[in-house]
Amino acid sequence: MMVAGIGSRKGVGVEDVLAAIETALEAHGLAMTALSALATAALKKDEAAIAAAGRALNLPVIIVDDAALRGVSEETLSHSDLSQEVAGTPSVSEASALAVAGAGAKLLGHRIMLGPVTCAIAISGDAP
Repeated sequence: MMVAGIGSRKGVGVEDVLAAIETALEAHGLAMTALSALATAALKKDEAAIAAAGRALNLPVIIVDDAALRGVSEETLSHSDLSQEVAGTPSVSEASALAVAGAGAKLLGHRIMLGPVTCAIAISGDAP
């Protein structure tokens, strides 16, 4: 399973979200077709652009609760003071991707920041 975790400022456009996902995947030499799901924090559940990106890619958008984010926070590679303060995790995108990818999941690298959106890619622990 490969998951794109998304973090963003409020009111971003779907184009911003899709561009961040594409940029993160390209940074790892991957295509959109490699993704199994999108993930984001509960505080982003009403962000229309993230839901629209999921529809555009025909992928589920999985909302990660605060406890699950905190549960993987020590595994994140990046640190945002704002994210830590607001979401209780140093990186919404990284923690969301890790939480959804499951036990033993690994980030492919630091989150990618593209304008108002961050995207991190995680693979499940059973991936080769």
